[in-house]
Amino acid sequence: MSGPRQSRRWSLGRRLGLWLAASVAALWLAAATVAGLVLRHEIGEVFDSALQEVAQRVLPLAYSELLSREAGDAPQHMAPIGAHREYITYVVRDGAGRVLLQSSDAELMAIPPGLAPGFHTTDRLRTYTEAAVRGTIVVTTAEELGHRAAAVRRAVMALIWPLVALVPIALAGVWLSVRLSLKPVLAFRRAIAARGRGNLTPVSADGLPEEMAPVAASVNALMERLRGALEAERGFTANSAHELRTPIAAALAQTQRLLAELPEGAPRQRARDVAGALRRLTRLSEKLLQLAKAEGGGLLAEHPAPLGPVLRHVIAELDHQTERGSDLVVAIPPDGGPVSDLDPDAFAVLARNLIENALKHGAPETPIHVRLSADGFEVANRGPVVPADRLAALLRPFERGPTQAEGSGLGLAIAAAVCRGAGLRLDLASPIPGEADGFQVTVRFPTAILTGS
Repeated sequence: MSGPRQSRRWSLGRRLGLWLAASVAALWLAAATVAGLVLRHEIGEVFDSALQEVAQRVLPLAYSELLSREAGDAPQHMAPIGAHREYITYVVRDGAGRVLLQSSDAELMAIPPGLAPGFHTTDRLRTYTEAAVRGTIVVTTAEELGHRAAAVRRAVMALIWPLVALVPIALAGVWLSVRLSLKPVLAFRRAIAARGRGNLTPVSADGLPEEMAPVAASVNALMERLRGALEAERGFTANSAHELRTPIAAALAQTQRLLAELPEGAPRQRARDVAGALRRLTRLSEKLLQLAKAEGGGLLAEHPAPLGPVLRHVIAELDHQTERGSDLVVAIPPDGGPVSDLDPDAFAVLARNLIENALKHGAPETPIHVRLSADGFEVANRGPVVPADRLAALLRPFERGPTQAEGSGLGLAIAAAVCRGAGLRLDLASPIPGEADGFQVTVRFPTAILTGS
């Protein structure tokens, strides 16, 4: 069953990159818009000036034409020099509105007559009219408004098209700049992620930007308080267990001496019960000491060593104490198993607790399978199935599964503490994969902790 779905998180680098690129694009578009408005005004002035200049140049020609023409002459068309498109056309009329002279494309433009001197704008034309000789000669120049709009549009597009290439370049540049700027922050994040229960040393704040320096100081202060709390907790557990061992051992010795002196009967049975309780208390103090050691760090050795001999020693010791070595089906590679940086004492504590847990809670008269390989360490026993929602709880101190066997509920908690401190992965499975019942614990060795096989 999966937990609640987490909302998608954006990285700071991606967010800055997209915002900066979008800002650059928006500013570029705004600049292109303003430039287009200014350019439209300037182009309008330039083309108006051209209309006025053409009219003033044509006016003397029209006056000469009027003096030299005879009555009844047809309007004269100025033939173009070469094939070209006329953007500015003109027409010369007399005072009555008759056409005297016009450019080759004037008829297509359909310049309206009767325009007063000066500039005028129609639905499709921009015109300029100049009159001379007391209004007997009128020159009108015209330009299509679409030509002006097309000129402005081409100029604006010339400004916008570079944006198509600029946006990817800006994205790449911003991404690179942000990544380089956030490099100390990413290193700080990785340093925090690498911290754990066994490593609560301060995180270096070298190279962090000014805005992140208070965060680094707060994180280091928090880890310092956490380290103090954990050390106080572990110290209390270890000192308590250590201080209990001597009086418990003395009480057990006195109880055993009392057992030797008492005759059979109720008092002797009560003495046996007291001795049994003291033995359980002794085992509990040992477990608490192991838990304190597992949570206290120092779980990695300076020099790697094979784990096989350590496991054989643990099994021999358990066989001597419990006389149940025949119930163990052990598989250890002939070459001594994986060579690991894991501290031999820490591995011995881990293996002993897992095997003891299987011996206590496994079904009677069924074998306990113990296997050591390059992939990990595995212990499996027959017994009732543990519900899936209870498996994770078994890793907490003093938690017990569905069993009537005696125990303190610390075995799996100690194993879990060793795995956390040493960077191992602890997997619980019930039933045994491929079986109908049973319980299996697998400790997986990461590549970093193995130095050979």
